[in-house]
Amino acid sequence: MSTTVKITAAEVNKLRKATGAGMMDCKKALVEAEGNFDKAIEVLRKKGQKVAEKRADRDSSEGAAVAKINAEQTEGVAIVLGCETDFVGKNENFLALANELAEIALSSDTKEDFLASNFGGMSVAEKLVEQTGVIGEKLDITSFEKLKADYVGSYVHINKIAALVGLSTKVDKADVLVKDVAMQVASMGATTLSYKDFDPAYVASETEARIAVIEKDNIELGRLGKTLKNVPQYISMAQLTPEVLAKAEEAAKAELKAEGKPEQIWDRILPGKMERFVSDNTTLDQEQCLLDQNFIKDEKLNVAKYVASYGDVEITGFKRASVG
Repeated sequence: MSTTVKITAAEVNKLRKATGAGMMDCKKALVEAEGNFDKAIEVLRKKGQKVAEKRADRDSSEGAAVAKINAEQTEGVAIVLGCETDFVGKNENFLALANELAEIALSSDTKEDFLASNFGGMSVAEKLVEQTGVIGEKLDITSFEKLKADYVGSYVHINKIAALVGLSTKVDKADVLVKDVAMQVASMGATTLSYKDFDPAYVASETEARIAVIEKDNIELGRLGKTLKNVPQYISMAQLTPEVLAKAEEAAKAELKAEGKPEQIWDRILPGKMERFVSDNTTLDQEQCLLDQNFIKDEKLNVAKYVASYGDVEITGFKRASVG
């Protein structure tokens, strides 16, 4: 290096603002680049590549989940910027980077397009490598979810879970509705909208598996003299055909008769018994189907009934991105 090149504090600060690297790293890069700003950025990028190569096998299981919605509220994106430790994941600069990346992600429909997008003169993928060198931990986009609808809203839970929900139309207080349902998505982790989306073969195999687990548990409970678990016949509304429900109602009536309940009061008791039958035999729906889950803010309603309370509107889709 020429001894006439002098690195000023202003140059170091400019490089630091452009890259997020530490003051000493920026100064070393400028010295190595003989004061050339672009070359100094390249020096830092190469350092990031070396760190990234060394940490390629590390697990980016921590990080930050972020959601962004466009100005028209017709598109939303949820991403997770992954890192190695929770300490880094909570860092303000790291969170700021995650939010910058999410803004760029709004313009992309796929993770591949997003990683190839421009970020200050380099691709997002290159920026991640650069910041791996700056932070010293492997950075990665571990989740990318995009949603389009007539109206899109979001909810982010302590930067660990980001959820998006789309509505068929913008109704009065749509912002409240969409946030409440997005909160449901974040909290309860549904995988599909309705039991109607299930493949019959999946429901059949899942029923068999769940019954086998309960029966195995009951063997141990019986050995210990404890109360046995109820073994359901069904696990989804998809299985509760009109014939099945009719048989269940007949069984409930026979039970009421055996108990000596007067027939004139059956109409008051039967709805509760049928509701219990449906609840006991739709456990898969309650776990995985958003519209069929009990609404977290009012368990007397399921999500479908809560949505219906807003008028002529439907949930058209949802996405969920979580850390870890």
